[in-house]
Amino acid sequence: MSTERTTTGNGFSYTLTRTLDAPAGTVWQAWTTPGHYARWAHAVPGSVEMDVRPGGAWKSTMLTPDGGRFPLTGSYLEVDENRLLVLGMDVPGKPEPTTMSMELAEEGGRRTRIVLRQTCDTAQERDMAEQGSTMLLDGLAAFLAEGPTG
Repeated sequence: MSTERTTTGNGFSYTLTRTLDAPAGTVWQAWTTPGHYARWAHAVPGSVEMDVRPGGAWKSTMLTPDGGRFPLTGSYLEVDENRLLVLGMDVPGKPEPTTMSMELAEEGGRRTRIVLRQTCDTAQERDMAEQGSTMLLDGLAAFLAEGPTG
């Protein structure tokens, strides 16, 4: 996995890139199907709701390694099936949602390059978000390796 970090006048950004052993359609379904997402993203079973369309809402409650629960909400800003998903994530105390994008590019029909990008307000926020995104990619890769129905 490659990681790029940047600091701009508008904030602190990261980009994570990984190649997954699955077609883009399978990766898309894993990310946009509540039952699949809950399995690999460490969400509380039954807490994931997704209305995957521009303006549609999403929510989930994540389980932390120490057993805590962390509710997340937001909306879909851009949706281009099997290619691009841009999420707005609600952050308590912030007037505007934080935006994260997921881009998919199929490579040879059986592998997919996934790129996650996010810009944060501080280096600490970026580091925490990058750590969370790395954990998501690790979980997604493991889920795809075992097979979405397995």
